Amino acid sequence: MYDIMLEWGTDLSADSSGDLALSKGSNQTTQRVTRRLLTNSGDYIWNLQYGAGLAAFVGQPTGAAEIEAMIRAQMALETAVASAPAPTVSVTTISTASGSVVADITYADVSSNSVVNLNLVAN
Repeated sequence: MYDIMLEWGTDLSADSSGDLALSKGSNQTTQRVTRRLLTNSGDYIWNLQYGAGLAAFVGQPTGAAEIEAMIRAQMALETAVASAPAPTVSVTTISTASGSVVADITYADVSSNSVVNLNLVAN
């Protein structure tokens, strides 16, 4: 089953026939992972435990290890992400004053059997 194409922070888009664009394959998985990581826990009414709420860490005195652990735990819950090999997560603090971080995530996509690199920047 396909998802509607909706990249975080953008609007719905149309395909060449004028219908809503659909997301499939590794693009669909990236969309799902991004949604899971950026959705605040308690905001998804059909599953109140869904989401990491990574945006809440911005500007907070949280260490990179805690953010990495949160990302790893959420990646393990996403069925579109292969458990073997396990996803790799690296969080780097850009600015301790502002709490800006970069999360580099590499995982295997179950649907396409491809390796996907996802880079999230939080300022």
